[in-house]
Amino acid sequence: MAQSVIILGRQPALGIAELESLYGADKLAILGQQAVLLDIDPAEVTFNRLGGSVKLARLLTTLDVTDWAAVQAWLRQTVPEHLQYLPEGKLQLGISVYGLDVSVSRLNASGLELKKVIRAAGRSVRLIPNKAPALNSAQVIHNNLTGPLGWELLFVRAGSRTYVAQTVQEQDIDAYAARDQARPKRDARVGMLPPKLAQIIINLALGNTAPVSLLDPFCGTGVLLQEALLMGYDVCGSDIDPRMAEFSQKNLNWLFKAYLSKQPPSPNGLLPATISFLEIADATQHTWSMCNTIAAETYLGRPFSAEPKSEVLQEVIQDVNTIHRKFLQNVTRQTKPGFRMCIAVPAWKTTTGFRHLPVLDQLTDLGYNRLSFVHASNRELIYHRPEQIVARELVVLQRN
Repeated sequence: MAQSVIILGRQPALGIAELESLYGADKLAILGQQAVLLDIDPAEVTFNRLGGSVKLARLLTTLDVTDWAAVQAWLRQTVPEHLQYLPEGKLQLGISVYGLDVSVSRLNASGLELKKVIRAAGRSVRLIPNKAPALNSAQVIHNNLTGPLGWELLFVRAGSRTYVAQTVQEQDIDAYAARDQARPKRDARVGMLPPKLAQIIINLALGNTAPVSLLDPFCGTGVLLQEALLMGYDVCGSDIDPRMAEFSQKNLNWLFKAYLSKQPPSPNGLLPATISFLEIADATQHTWSMCNTIAAETYLGRPFSAEPKSEVLQEVIQDVNTIHRKFLQNVTRQTKPGFRMCIAVPAWKTTTGFRHLPVLDQLTDLGYNRLSFVHASNRELIYHRPEQIVARELVVLQRN
């Protein structure tokens, strides 16, 4: 069976946990710092739902070398033999390397040499020049490198071996931007959940379970509900702020008109999905017509543009922690053992490291087990940017 090589996003641990949640730890092998080998045919990977992966490639071969000169020699010898399997027309060629010791200038020189080899074999080819060791998503998409005449070759170092793969899908950055920026209602004051992160949260909440309905009790402007609907899941949503519930409703109305109304039902009948309910409710005490799982970015507390004084931060943490403790108690009251969910809770970046919610040390007493992963540690599952104080810690819970 063919195997897949997946290039991970800016925070690889998030993508690794997402893949492990969907496909199982036994299907994954870590390749260096930025890639995984997935023991699944690329055709069976639901790539468009993966928020933590940027490239999906088909494994072609492995080389028992990591020296670029040896890799280049292999290319000179092997590429002409494979040209006969490509359709007629002008080829689009790109090269991306991960973990190998080769400069951008040398990589471009290798590409030009390979271009001459291809032309000498009677084929027309255009080389996509590298600005970095790996081509970015915009370069891959805009040069159609995943099309019939596209040929992006990946070289990934793992230990003493180099994995060679061909890209078959690239993260659709234009689609993410379109549905994020075109939504009619946005509010930076309550935080802007990136659609990619919303996908990761959903995938961590669901794991490899059969299709279900999903509840977001802190729905905000509805980004997570939006991504779940696009995946084909029925959704339920609530928020304590009437304005946010109104924003969610307007954004989801826009989503149905712009996207879901144009999609025919999939073979399994999932699309178009539906909204079971969207209501104004306090997540610490409301009783929902419970859906099968919860996926949510919870209350993150006050935003900070710089690290606050210790006493100010401690007060914020206590207030936010109280809300989370009451919320978890409320969910415990309404669910049965085995119920699984993923919540993105705040963590605060300080000069001495991240500060975490104290309630995370009391999960067992509240009726939960925090699930862990084989290939990624829980301490790595924090979505953050260098300039931000308030980060999002992804917590996967199961009722005990």
